[in-house]
Amino acid sequence: MKIGIVCYPTFGGSGVVATELGKALAKNGHQIHFITYQQPPRLDFFNENVFYHEVNIPSYPLFQYPPYESALASEMVNVVLNENVDLLHVHYAIPHASAAYMAKMILRSQGRHVPVVTTLHGTDITLVGKDASYEPVVTFSINQSDGVTAVSEDLRQDTFAHFNVHREIEVIPNFIDLSRFKRQQKEHFKKAICPNGEKLIVHTSNFRRVKRIDDAVMTFYHIQEQMSAKLLLVGDGPERARIERLVRELGIYDQVRFLGKLDAVEEVLSVADLFLMPSENESFGLAALEAMACEVPVISSNAGGLPELNIQGVSGFLSPVGDVADMVKNSLYILDEANLPTFKRNALARAEEFALPLILPRYEAYYERVLQEARETV
Repeated sequence: MKIGIVCYPTFGGSGVVATELGKALAKNGHQIHFITYQQPPRLDFFNENVFYHEVNIPSYPLFQYPPYESALASEMVNVVLNENVDLLHVHYAIPHASAAYMAKMILRSQGRHVPVVTTLHGTDITLVGKDASYEPVVTFSINQSDGVTAVSEDLRQDTFAHFNVHREIEVIPNFIDLSRFKRQQKEHFKKAICPNGEKLIVHTSNFRRVKRIDDAVMTFYHIQEQMSAKLLLVGDGPERARIERLVRELGIYDQVRFLGKLDAVEEVLSVADLFLMPSENESFGLAALEAMACEVPVISSNAGGLPELNIQGVSGFLSPVGDVADMVKNSLYILDEANLPTFKRNALARAEEFALPLILPRYEAYYERVLQEARETV
């Protein structure tokens, strides 16, 4: 099968999932064509079935804002025609689903019928998509897609609740590559950060307000009052400067390290004892799954799809959004040496339920179904 994949080439969850999915499909023998405005961070070309097509966005004095959606639709048309692509899979509704619809109509006018699968990842529905400026286009694009998937049941229900969607949405959860995300022998790294045997706590995100990083910092602040601990903050974004000020004001700057964006986040997770995800909203919680795969239990909020991933009292604990006191209590319980080994084993066992070989066939079967339905309606 020849599949065109459209995504944001970023460190965010939708871009990571799209890239890893494409790479896995290529290893399974499918020909994958990535269509983005720059090469995704996790994309490599060590597979003969992976191709990259850059979207060229013209810049003219007439345009105050470059017409990305039109350029993207044109590139999708070109790739389908030149590479004989069977199906387009677009990740994140805005603007990829609407651009795909435009491309599909152009192709249809030339006698070429190519179905479009749209995967909803979270903020394209829960945040951006609800904006009145985008809602009509998002609703139309979802309804006009030949197949729609969501990464959690919560996101599926949220889509039906806030948009006039009258088509099926298939839930296919995010997945994890256990050959990459696994506990590694990095004790020298742990020793460098925690020379006195301190517990190591990690938070990774894109440093947006919705991630509630201040709650992670406050949770750590109260943890370190009762045991020796260090905090690693991985990622970057608009909230970083404010969080750095908060850390200084609390007097814990020497116990907190800001690592910025990392490609090999699994190396950090390999030496962690606890992962914090206090987000205001998470459609799934991919960063938490990556932590679990590295045998790191998770303290998270109970927002969005997190209860579908993090099992209360098993792989970690869930707290109401903003309930720092509850997160502190649960963190201290997990970090107790009498409990930590069990939680680490449970975290890995839960991650194994989302292993790539279990999820990939669900996408392949869904593609086949969409293709078959498209053939029947031509």
